Amino acid sequence: MSTVHKKRFGLLGKNISYSFSRGYFAEKFKEGNYDGCSYENFDLAEITSFPEIISNGKEEIKGINVTIPYKEAVIFYLDKLSKKAAKIGAVNTIKITKKGKLKGYNTDYYGFKKSLQPMLKPQHKKALILGTGGASKGVAFALGELGIDYTFVSRNNKDNTIDYSQLNEDVFKHYHIIINCTPVGTSPDIDACPDIPYEYFTSEHIAYDLIYNPAETKFLQQAKEKGAQIKNGLRMLELQAEKSWEIWNK
Repeated sequence: MSTVHKKRFGLLGKNISYSFSRGYFAEKFKEGNYDGCSYENFDLAEITSFPEIISNGKEEIKGINVTIPYKEAVIFYLDKLSKKAAKIGAVNTIKITKKGKLKGYNTDYYGFKKSLQPMLKPQHKKALILGTGGASKGVAFALGELGIDYTFVSRNNKDNTIDYSQLNEDVFKHYHIIINCTPVGTSPDIDACPDIPYEYFTSEHIAYDLIYNPAETKFLQQAKEKGAQIKNGLRMLELQAEKSWEIWNK
């Protein structure tokens, strides 16, 4: 009788009981008859506990996804990065090689790019990215590949960044893609939304929210009321998950 070798995969993050990934991969393993494969949450209060997870599961752990708030902090613990992850400066996928080395990739940018492309029209030349965390870096990289200019919106003064207080009708006339890369509006805090002037959305705009729970955030609802095309982060997550699976198994 042949032995089924156990292969463990998982999600690294903080307060991730709500996570999409575990359910998605559990269903994938079941439907595809991937014997011996499991997917679990590595829910850490501090990133400093990450090496312990790896050392405890070194023989079985083959791949890890990374979510908020560790997409940038985890890089310190990796042995190498893919070229694109190095350019982006954030990691959401880790492959454990046969030699036990940890290599970081970014599949967020791929999922975002592929899910945004079908929505694009000639006026979609410039984008506002709400937030400057790890997720926003993958989004910015994807926009760059699509030839779309972008500006970050943040309360932190950095290069290529404007403050929320600077958003007005004139800005909305020039920027026709607005992407929420912050966690504001995630369940259970569904009445919250980024502090932007929603009255300036039009049918020329795309409102994209990386949040997928709830399916229609207050950010999306208010943009939709003004006629904007809307998209939540579910398709992006599905695409990045499949790309992660491809990386782990190649």
